[in-house]
Amino acid sequence: MKITFLGATRTVTGSNFLVEACGKRFLVDCGMWQGKAELEGQNAEDFEFNPADIDFMLLTHAHIDHSGRIPKLYKEGFKNKIYAHKATCDLCALMLPDSGHIQEMENEWKNKKRKRKGEKEVEPLYTAEEAARCLEVFEAVQYDEIIEITPDIHVRFNDAGHMLGSSIIEVWTKEEGKETKTVFTGDLGNNDIPLLDSPTMIENTDYLVMESTYGSRLHLRNDEKAELFLNIVSETLDNGGSVVIPSFAVGRTQEILYEINKLKEVKDDDEFRRKYKTLMKSNVYVDSPLAISATEVFRENTNLFEEQIQEEIMRGDNPLEFPGLKFTQTADESKALNEDSTPSIIISASGMCEVGRIKHHLKHNLWNPKSTILFVGYQAPGTLGYSIVNGAKKVKIFGEEIAVNARIEYIEGYSGHADQEGLMNFIYSFISKPKHIFLVHGEEESQNILGEKIQSDTGIGVTIPEFGETYEINGIEDKIEMTDKIERKEAKTLRAEIIGRLEKLKEEIKDMDSYVRQDIDDNNLKDEDIFRINEKIKELEKQIINVIEG
Repeated sequence: MKITFLGATRTVTGSNFLVEACGKRFLVDCGMWQGKAELEGQNAEDFEFNPADIDFMLLTHAHIDHSGRIPKLYKEGFKNKIYAHKATCDLCALMLPDSGHIQEMENEWKNKKRKRKGEKEVEPLYTAEEAARCLEVFEAVQYDEIIEITPDIHVRFNDAGHMLGSSIIEVWTKEEGKETKTVFTGDLGNNDIPLLDSPTMIENTDYLVMESTYGSRLHLRNDEKAELFLNIVSETLDNGGSVVIPSFAVGRTQEILYEINKLKEVKDDDEFRRKYKTLMKSNVYVDSPLAISATEVFRENTNLFEEQIQEEIMRGDNPLEFPGLKFTQTADESKALNEDSTPSIIISASGMCEVGRIKHHLKHNLWNPKSTILFVGYQAPGTLGYSIVNGAKKVKIFGEEIAVNARIEYIEGYSGHADQEGLMNFIYSFISKPKHIFLVHGEEESQNILGEKIQSDTGIGVTIPEFGETYEINGIEDKIEMTDKIERKEAKTLRAEIIGRLEKLKEEIKDMDSYVRQDIDDNNLKDEDIFRINEKIKELEKQIINVIEG
């Protein structure tokens, strides 16, 4: 068996793995690259394989960084089955056409700029209609069923506890009379996620391909994050401001609604009741058509909720409904939220602030010191959300520079990903431990720290693949070796390098600003030293102007 790692390598987006076994070629995930410009630019690049040659695909879950290039795959020749959990199929039916709509809108904007420059117009990555057409090859499966793909390939989907329908996929392949089992975790859920069950513990595997998003960190526990959420919200509302929550339309939004509904059960003292009353008197707006539709999918799949929550629903207590909750469907309703000065809570997509209505809410609230921007999910480097969380004083939204005066908060405990403890517990839970682990879907620091911990605590070998690396797994001899590496075309690599250098330069200029300010505030600094610093900055300024004018 061979596995070629074509995405989510030393980063958290673009999940895509090509597996060759038993005379078949299949994919696990086909996600979109998100975040930095050089990453997003890879979405339009050719696949490193011929889509028509892929025999089938296994999809771990519906999030766009795992499913977002499926319409492109279909458009370019893939017409075989995509196996996914039923809820994943339901959510993809919403999310992929929505992604196609975004591609069309962004492409229209790009083409306007290209026309003004006299450049040729380009096609969108895919359209909403093309995304809708790819849904015909989806094959819905249920958890815990062993599915025969071919006589020599069997798979089973297990609950990953990350989002509705998310799956850990077990893959059995039989070659030369020897059966080898490989487990792909997809994204493993945080045990504290409301609504959903904890990730399924798998008894055994030969090889494990595991995510590592929070491999270097621990989350807040559930009771802490609920009280912290209430404190932040009530303080903002008491101050006459609004709370804007950039939230992923599918998963996080529904979890926040559940948490708001359940806060009343956390504590029972006068101050808590006062804060809770403040919250319940306020309007809570879900301002995302996709989130509204996804909430309906959650309501239709309550059999995937925790048993206790299912019992509550049977008693008539729907965890996704409460007084003050309002859904805004139209663009006019969304605009009206920013024209109303009444303090409120606005939950809006996208979670990393890159597209969608959230950008309008940020434009109208970031400058306001009374308001709070509350982040509840992972922010990829290069995104607007990442800049705000990491202390940017000004950001550009729709070409306008906006001062960041609002209170900025980040409750990491709402993450849908397992933290380091959860990832290690998943490994410990195997009765028969993996022979080797491949770490994917994580930034380098998280992967390195987690990899070292796995090796020191368990003795299991760890590989952190780079993009394009192919590993051959010899099940008969229990041997792994890297046999190939895809090199990207030079011109594309050079473009990516330029963008990468610009990103690095931006960070270095931030550092320079900090160090220079510290130096010039030093009363012991001599005049000649200040003169020398000034001359160097003038020289740098000239070079930057030369690049711009050139």
